[in-house]
Amino acid sequence: MTDKSKENMIFSGNAKVDGAYHTAEWLFTAFASTLVFIVFIMQVYRIPTGSMAETLRGAHFRLRCEQCGYAYDHDFRHEQYKLPNTVTPSKPMPIVPLSPRCPSCGFAQANPQASSGKYFFKKDGQFVEAPTQTVFKGDQIFVQKCIYQFSCPKRWDVIVFKNPTEPRINYIKRCIGLPGETIQIIDGDIYVDGSIQRKPENVQEELWMVIYDNDYQPVNPSLNQFNGHTWQQPFEKVGTSKWNLSADGPTVFALDLSSDEVQRIQYNDKQGNNFQATYAFDDPGLIPYMPICSDLMVSFYADIQQQSAVGAHIRKYGVTYEGWIKSDGAMTISRLTPAGQSVIVAEGQCHQADLGKTGRFRLATVDHLVTLEFGSSRLLHDLGTGMDDAGTDRQNFPEVQILGKGQVRLTHIALHRDIHYLSPHIAAFPTQSGSIVYKEIPVNARQDAPMLLKKDEYFACGDNSPASADSRLWYKHGLGNNGHRYPMGVVPKEYMVGKAMVVHWPGGYRLKNEPIRWIPFADGFKVIYGGKDEKIEQ
Repeated sequence: MTDKSKENMIFSGNAKVDGAYHTAEWLFTAFASTLVFIVFIMQVYRIPTGSMAETLRGAHFRLRCEQCGYAYDHDFRHEQYKLPNTVTPSKPMPIVPLSPRCPSCGFAQANPQASSGKYFFKKDGQFVEAPTQTVFKGDQIFVQKCIYQFSCPKRWDVIVFKNPTEPRINYIKRCIGLPGETIQIIDGDIYVDGSIQRKPENVQEELWMVIYDNDYQPVNPSLNQFNGHTWQQPFEKVGTSKWNLSADGPTVFALDLSSDEVQRIQYNDKQGNNFQATYAFDDPGLIPYMPICSDLMVSFYADIQQQSAVGAHIRKYGVTYEGWIKSDGAMTISRLTPAGQSVIVAEGQCHQADLGKTGRFRLATVDHLVTLEFGSSRLLHDLGTGMDDAGTDRQNFPEVQILGKGQVRLTHIALHRDIHYLSPHIAAFPTQSGSIVYKEIPVNARQDAPMLLKKDEYFACGDNSPASADSRLWYKHGLGNNGHRYPMGVVPKEYMVGKAMVVHWPGGYRLKNEPIRWIPFADGFKVIYGGKDEKIEQ
């Protein structure tokens, strides 16, 4: 201890008394500092439910498809086990009431059947006990408190707030609507004052959900459990296409031609997972009721030889867009006319550093933007922000193709979809017989019923739209002090607790039977991305 530090200390002359006093003083200072930190700066929260999955997970099962090996998470539904959502079982549990479906290959076990308190599958004409899985705790996050005392929430922030209908409970959702705005949910997208709201790039990356990943091939495709049928490669040749769909095993597609003729393969949504807005995290019973999502992204890594080109096309609202990358670096986005003619709507040049090597190709139609990427190069086509700027034929089914000319080789082929906010909402209702009936519930901020937010009023939605009780579904007035009532469906600013910042402890595991799960999953640590000043960068 330096002489300088001793100047501000009190000494009694008794070394033991002085030591005890200064230790207590240090502990009290540390406690006070921690208390100030918790109350005013940062606090730890554990995610209790799956309403923000996959961004943030409540108690869940970590699964790996037994056929294709794709890893995904599935909700632990506390009510099915007659447990409060604050309890995470220490012993493995069967997954009930329905078997989850792989979000990539579509494989699902037979649904479990209950008997004498246990669950069984029927396999090869016999009943076998359903396997059990470890239940992992929800993500633990840091929340920056009081930030909204000095600033306002931004759209797409992940916010913690007091539930207006039950203020003693903290909720976590994504901020969707801001004061003074008129909110509408149309075909899964968010519109404010008639204009679509585009997600910041980091948020969009977080929200892509897999439809099919070609790197994961089933080991027994002859089973009738892939969306109710046997499995076949969902990408199929179009006409007399010369694509080789098994160039180096089933995960590599290749083209080896000297001609300049376009060769096509198309995703068959009747063979693979379709374009419905399904969530692997949720009850599979919801799958038949989910709407079609037309905001899609096709991606792969491409090796493009000289005098060759690779591309993709996506059809949205009956309009087809094609994106091409040529070996010389030319980038083009085209729109196909009803007669099939190609009209270039955007063109550019790849960065020199992206040429002559394998690069990641992505074509996406999301939030009224067509985005073409190759390596670090990017080209955009803005369809406009108005409701009908991307087209009016919302019932027209999406279509995805991969295109090629000359000599190209593709790996890591995948298809993803965007988040899709449900309007109306689908809810599960148990019957007296124990079965479940699914019904549509009208929600706030529909296309035919816009919602106007007034001063200090916000609109919040969960990323897991089918399983989130949020502003769309609050049909009771919010409770305030002294009998005050807040409008239905809004989060008042004074109920804001803070902004979610970081997942600092994802649900952990243990090596054997230790009393606590002390080993966190390394893949779960992450920054929680939110809103920023909205602009388009090209």
